[in-house]
Amino acid sequence: MSSNSAETTSQRIQNIIVMRHGDRIDNAEPLWIISAKTPWDPPLVHAGKERAFCTGRKLRNTIGFPIHRVIVSPFTRCIQTASQVVSALAAINDDDPLEMTSDKIIIDPSKIKVSVEFGLCEILSKEAIRSEFVPKNGNWGFNISDLEAKFPSGTVDSTVGHVYQEMPKWEESLQDARARYVRVIRALADKFPSENLVLVTHGEGVGVAISAFLKDTSVYEVDYCAYAHLQRQISFSSNKAITAGSFDVVTRNGQSGIGFMPTTAMALDV
Repeated sequence: MSSNSAETTSQRIQNIIVMRHGDRIDNAEPLWIISAKTPWDPPLVHAGKERAFCTGRKLRNTIGFPIHRVIVSPFTRCIQTASQVVSALAAINDDDPLEMTSDKIIIDPSKIKVSVEFGLCEILSKEAIRSEFVPKNGNWGFNISDLEAKFPSGTVDSTVGHVYQEMPKWEESLQDARARYVRVIRALADKFPSENLVLVTHGEGVGVAISAFLKDTSVYEVDYCAYAHLQRQISFSSNKAITAGSFDVVTRNGQSGIGFMPTTAMALDV
């Protein structure tokens, strides 16, 4: 973001929600992986779809600001999570609290846009994916057009430029993956300074959204569909210059499914 001393004409608060996907099938059904065609890419179980939809409904009803855009990792569990969240956020007939998924939901697609971002993907190393399950030809099978077709009709923004034009290389270090998440969170926020975003990613990405922006903090737990809430001030000047403040972590420990503590406390506990 550029900085300029020109007189500021307006200010706003930008909100970024960094959310983990829902319950994945290989954790609920360990035998699934034996016959899976893409064992590196497990989908959600039904309970995961329900959790994702209900989290989207919670965001719509309780956070106090509109979500303009959802940006998502290409992995199936994240695509399915984002689809449920988008439907919940854009719903116009969500008046039955017993309705737990998007199956019967009618939406207004003008309320929200969604796109895919390779840079929000899972850690591409044995820290997250067993080596024997990695595609032998190096092709993860993520075709953007195919992924976009899985979102509710009318919600896809295919014009969005990607921060990462392709998947990161296999065997990135944990440190590199964490740096990638920070870089992508910042880049996406900067790309849409007038919008509030939901970024659907993986557990480590959500943890980084806390630990990278809250000094001397360690994250020890990230539940399915847990989310971190980041916030910063954006200033728009009369000469069209945009100045962004630093991110503040709004989320409190345990508030939305994330457990964290000061690094010093964790060290004393060892």
